[in-house]
Amino acid sequence: MAPRPVLSDEEVEQEREGRARLRTIDARLRALQTQRNALIAEMRRLSAEQKALYDRRQAPQDEVQRLYDEHGDLGHRVASLRGQRDAARRELENAVVALRELRLTFAPGERLRPDQIRREIAELEHRQQTRALPLDEENALIARLRQRHKDLQTAEAQSEVVAQHELLRKAAEARVATARAEIDRLGAEAVQARTQRDAKMAEVRAKLVAAGGLVAELRAKGRARADVMAKVDALSREMADLEREGNRIVGEARARRDEARRTVRAYAPDRARPASTMIDRAADANLQELLKRGKVTLGG
Repeated sequence: MAPRPVLSDEEVEQEREGRARLRTIDARLRALQTQRNALIAEMRRLSAEQKALYDRRQAPQDEVQRLYDEHGDLGHRVASLRGQRDAARRELENAVVALRELRLTFAPGERLRPDQIRREIAELEHRQQTRALPLDEENALIARLRQRHKDLQTAEAQSEVVAQHELLRKAAEARVATARAEIDRLGAEAVQARTQRDAKMAEVRAKLVAAGGLVAELRAKGRARADVMAKVDALSREMADLEREGNRIVGEARARRDEARRTVRAYAPDRARPASTMIDRAADANLQELLKRGKVTLGG
């Protein structure tokens, strides 16, 4: 039989302590791996929730941008209507001034229409015929009738001029009415545009509140994910430390195995020196004997 290497009592104790420590490391690595897998699953869940929240946030943001654009367009519309209304007010002022000036250009006789004078003459004649008046009032009434007959003759002679003046007056009054109607229309449109603009701003605020809530949720998920990642990193560092320690223990055991192999080769009798393969087998058998109480495994 090939000679078997003999370990000292101290080395045997080291081998025993190494096996016990490796079993402890292996159990701890399995526990840490389980925890790490759970944390990674939690981190992936939080990432998926973050992605879902981000996708949900895009719609309110797009809606807010659309509402902002519409609010801006309505603001421009309000400003344009304000400018148009100011222009319409200036037009009304000019029309009123033009109408007043036109009225001042008419002589009193030119403003009289024959039909109006005839009605007044008829009223005066009816009064003269149906009432008994004092002499002075009767004379005044007769004088008035004579004057209105003269005015009628003058008005009939100037009927064309009066008609022309009447057309000009009606045109000026129509211009004033049109300017006032335009001011009223522009004012109503401006009120409607301001109402719509304010409503858009209220919608923007509501959408911003909704988007702000989603942003707050995103930040909370981000903080939770960061905490989980920190825990994963801590577990990974602890696992790496344990794996380095396990590798060190295995390396020391392998070094003792190599030392045992060299000892067998050095001190075996020449005539009974086994072949190199037999020596290797003896050294391996010695290591297996030392580690026979448990298989050395390292958690990944």
